[in-house]
Amino acid sequence: MTRTLPQPLSRPRVALLTALAMAAFAANSLLCRAALRHTAMDPASFTTLRLLAGAGATWALVRSLGGAGGGQARAGSWASALALFVYAAAFSFAYLTLPAGMGALLLFGAVQATMILYGRWRGERLRPAQGAGLALALLGLLWLLAPGRTAPPLGGALLMLTAGVAWGVYSLRARGAGDPGRATAGNFLRAVPLALGLSLALLPWARLDRAGVVYALLAGGLASGLGYALWYAALGGLKAASAAAVQLSVPVLAALAGVALLGEPVTARLLVASAAVLGGIALVLLQPGERL
Repeated sequence: MTRTLPQPLSRPRVALLTALAMAAFAANSLLCRAALRHTAMDPASFTTLRLLAGAGATWALVRSLGGAGGGQARAGSWASALALFVYAAAFSFAYLTLPAGMGALLLFGAVQATMILYGRWRGERLRPAQGAGLALALLGLLWLLAPGRTAPPLGGALLMLTAGVAWGVYSLRARGAGDPGRATAGNFLRAVPLALGLSLALLPWARLDRAGVVYALLAGGLASGLGYALWYAALGGLKAASAAAVQLSVPVLAALAGVALLGEPVTARLLVASAAVLGGIALVLLQPGERL
């Protein structure tokens, strides 16, 4: 029997999946900030609840799309689950001390560096216009970090950089992982016992907060579980360098959401940086004849 190969995703479909995933990632930063900076929730409990909710959401998604009841546990891998756990735990602990915008910048700066370096090592090359677009996006981030901002706390910065490298590894492994929903569900299921072990080790410092629990469940079920499934699907149509560049939009999206939802001021710096980052990403992704 001849096996039918999956058809490649169309450009519009890849663009839509990518946009939805980036929105979910920005929501993750806002929910985590709200839980760990404005409630009594501890980061280990937040991480465990987030991964539990992500596992439940992706399991339900696989079932609703006709997947086998227990088959998703055999998808994914322990290596990807470890990268997911390291990202989620370091992300949570970093937001104990980092501002949301600075944390997002450090996270996705580390992500794009990891993925672009991997792409270069694999022989991927950017066209001149794409290189200019990537440089423009990076300049937009530098504008957000330019003088006037205080340096982030060293411990939190190192944790967020670790989270970014782990997420970059996770994203790269996702590109050849097969069915995105099943792989995401399997990775979340494997990450849960790792998170439970962390919570048990830090049990004396555990603190549950009603609002914090709600934020963790939303972050896990919607922003993480569904968002990562969408990202897994989009990665099949993205080069490593393009996947790295598009994630530079997340700090900008998180900042804009902070303006709308948290009452943060609109500044010329934010507007200029947003235009540079999003314009640079467009140059990287929309070159004629290029696979996204």
